[in-house]
Amino acid sequence: MIIETRQLGQRGPSVTKIGLGCAPFGNLFTEVSDDDVQATVDAAWKGGVRFFDTAPLYGHGLSEIRLGKALAKYPRDQYVLASKVGRLLRETVEQISPTIFKNVPKLEPTFDYSRNAVLASIDESLSRLNVDYLDVVHVHDPDDHEDWAINEAFPTLIQLRDEGVVKAVGCGMNQTKSLTRFVHEVDLDCLLLAGRYTVLDNTSGSELLHLCREKNIGVILGGIFNSGLLANPEKNKTFDYVDASPEIVQKAQELSELARSHGVSLAHAAVQFGLRHPGVSSIVIGARTSIEIDQDLSYASEIIPDAFWDALQTLR
Repeated sequence: MIIETRQLGQRGPSVTKIGLGCAPFGNLFTEVSDDDVQATVDAAWKGGVRFFDTAPLYGHGLSEIRLGKALAKYPRDQYVLASKVGRLLRETVEQISPTIFKNVPKLEPTFDYSRNAVLASIDESLSRLNVDYLDVVHVHDPDDHEDWAINEAFPTLIQLRDEGVVKAVGCGMNQTKSLTRFVHEVDLDCLLLAGRYTVLDNTSGSELLHLCREKNIGVILGGIFNSGLLANPEKNKTFDYVDASPEIVQKAQELSELARSHGVSLAHAAVQFGLRHPGVSSIVIGARTSIEIDQDLSYASEIIPDAFWDALQTLR
C-alpha cells in the first residue's frame, strides 16, 4: 500500500500522513512482547507507513530500544524517525515513581532542558535506536519549564538543524497554551499535539492549527483516540491516560451512536477527523499488535459519508 506523504512545515521532511506512535512499545498500560513489536512494525511498513515517533520517556528507554531493533531490517533513508528531548534517564532506583508504563527499566526520568542535556539525550536516543541520525526532534512536555526550553533546549536544537544534524525541530505536548507561545516565539518546523484535536476534544486545537497554518508550521496529531476512549467507548473508558468522567463517557457514546447511524464506527471517525484538516501533516497512531495497525489503516482508507461530518457539526 502507498500512503500519501505531506510536507512537515516549510523545512521539514515529507512524512506519510499516517505514522506509527511507539509509546505502546514501552509497555503503555500493558506489556507487549518483542515479537509483537516486530510484527507491528512489519505490518505498518507493509501498509505503507514510513514515519515512526518515539521518546526516551516511553517505557524509560524500552520503546526506543525495541523500535530500533524492529527497524534494523529496513533502509534508514526510506523512513522518517522522530524522538524527543527533555527527560534524561539517569539514576537507577529500587522503586521508580508511579508510571503508566509497566515493567520498565528502573531508571527515573528527570526533566532537563539544558543544552548539555539535549545533546546527551540525542546521543543516548541514537544509541538505543541504533541509528546514525534523527530526522525530527521534539522538546517533550515543557509544561512547567517554558522559559528553560526557550532559553536552552530550542536554541540547541535549532543550531543542530542549521548544521544539518537534524531536519526538523518541534515540540510535543498535550495542551495548547504553551504550544501557542512557542509558535509565536520559537522558529519551529513542526509540533506534535496530543489529544487536543480529536473528534471529541478540538476547541483549543482548532485555534492552534489555524495559527500553524498561517506560519507554515507542520502539525502532527497524536492521541487521536484520547488514549483509548474513542477506540471503543463501550469498553475502554480511559481519557487522557486516566479514567474518564461520566460526562465525557456519555459524550463519546453519543458520538459513537451518531457514527453507527451513518454506517461507520467512532474509531473510523477518530482516525479520519484530523486528516481532514488542511494544516495537519500526519497523525501518529499507537498500536501494540499487527492487527491493531492493520485495522487503523483500514479505518483511514474507508469512506465516511459526508452526512456524518455534517451531523457532527450539528451535534457540537
